[in-house]
Amino acid sequence: MMTTLDVVPKEKAEPSAEETAAKGAGPGGPGAGPVPDRADGLLKQFTKSVLEMALNEEMTEHLGHEKHRAPDDRDSTNIRNGTRPKTVLTEATGQVEIDVPRDRDGTFEPQIVKKRQRRLTGVDEIVLSLYAKGLTTGEISAHFAEIYGASVSKETVSRITDKVVEEMTDWANRPLNGVYAAVFIDAIVVKVRDGQVANRPIYAAIGVSLAGEKDVLGLWAGTGGEGAKFWLSVLTDLKNRGVADVFFLVCDGLKGLPDVVGNVWPLTIVQTCIVHLLRNTFRLASRRDWDRLKRGVKLIYTAPNEAAARAGLDELTDAWGARYPAIIRLWENAWSEFIPFLDYGACRRMRVA
Repeated sequence: MMTTLDVVPKEKAEPSAEETAAKGAGPGGPGAGPVPDRADGLLKQFTKSVLEMALNEEMTEHLGHEKHRAPDDRDSTNIRNGTRPKTVLTEATGQVEIDVPRDRDGTFEPQIVKKRQRRLTGVDEIVLSLYAKGLTTGEISAHFAEIYGASVSKETVSRITDKVVEEMTDWANRPLNGVYAAVFIDAIVVKVRDGQVANRPIYAAIGVSLAGEKDVLGLWAGTGGEGAKFWLSVLTDLKNRGVADVFFLVCDGLKGLPDVVGNVWPLTIVQTCIVHLLRNTFRLASRRDWDRLKRGVKLIYTAPNEAAARAGLDELTDAWGARYPAIIRLWENAWSEFIPFLDYGACRRMRVA
């Protein structure tokens, strides 16, 4: 049973804020992309778990009995015969190692990952949505029914759904650390199926421990109109699972969230996500101006203190205010939640950017 996100490799160099922002400077909202960057390790674990659970239930249907429960009076002598390793490639997380069950007669034809199939399309969004709190069992079952169509029985789809729900519940209710240096709230829009397909946001809370290790604390399915009541329930869920205090809560553009943080953790500092702030800055500018614009905004977010950052913003206003007034408004509106991290050194700033 998986419980935590893989530790982010310490030796991997962090990209600059401009590089990270530029990667997501295309159309879309904050955090738009295949999956929030910090959730990649967890999504890979989830993908492996979901695929293997589904494959094992397919094998149960193929043989007519569960593992180690073959009836004595069965007609066939075919039984399970271990597993074979296979590497599949998904759109968001890249290579995922899975164990595919085998049968003694070699007649098993897997459906969710067919023989000789390596590339899986759309599995990332499906797996991420399956583990989000707020989805009904019917919605989870509809996901698998969409994947399988008529290739497996309704009973098999039901068994797969039950196993995913059980594992999802264990993961979503596991105890957490008492204190986190930072908690990031990020979002991805995924397609959820239940009779019809609808786009819904899935919110991920990613915690950074005092040792610098990252873990996805939870996933929640939204509707797109989340407000203070929704965010209070999310933060209360985290507190009830053991999170007594958070130094920084980092978010961007999530209406109602900054207003309720103090109700759960009174001393927590709400910090706007610097990467999202830069990303949105570039979205408001022509690509031909990006290089010069980068030099201007870098004076702001690398400033040693608030006064120097304000001077940098004044320079940005003088240079670009006439051409891009929306950029200046963006920084002015975010200012009160941008400046807290300026009180810290470069190393700590990287953890909350």
